[in-house]
Amino acid sequence: MAEVLDVNEENFESDVLNSDKAVLVDFWAPWCGPCRMMHPVLESLCDEYAEKAVIARCNVDDNPAIAGRFSVTAIPTMILFKGGEQIDTMIGVTPAEELKKRIDAAAGG
Repeated sequence: MAEVLDVNEENFESDVLNSDKAVLVDFWAPWCGPCRMMHPVLESLCDEYAEKAVIARCNVDDNPAIAGRFSVTAIPTMILFKGGEQIDTMIGVTPAEELKKRIDAAAGG
């Protein structure tokens, strides 16, 4: 069973920017209620997209430099990366169907 990948200062470049798959990164914090609402949604996407995309999360309290680098000012913010580039951004609680549509577009269906 695939799991949400925790990314931080040490592995962000290798696991997100240098990934050969599309990567959805959830920028979140443990004290954020809407962020906690997104966790089961993201976990449900892990298995479905295991072959073509990576589902990851980045704690903004522990990794403020990464959040700042991508101008994350509200959480939850989900950013899709492909080929090291930021290609899509969603702010706030986002339904699974919307996430799937955007991941499919980034991952090539």
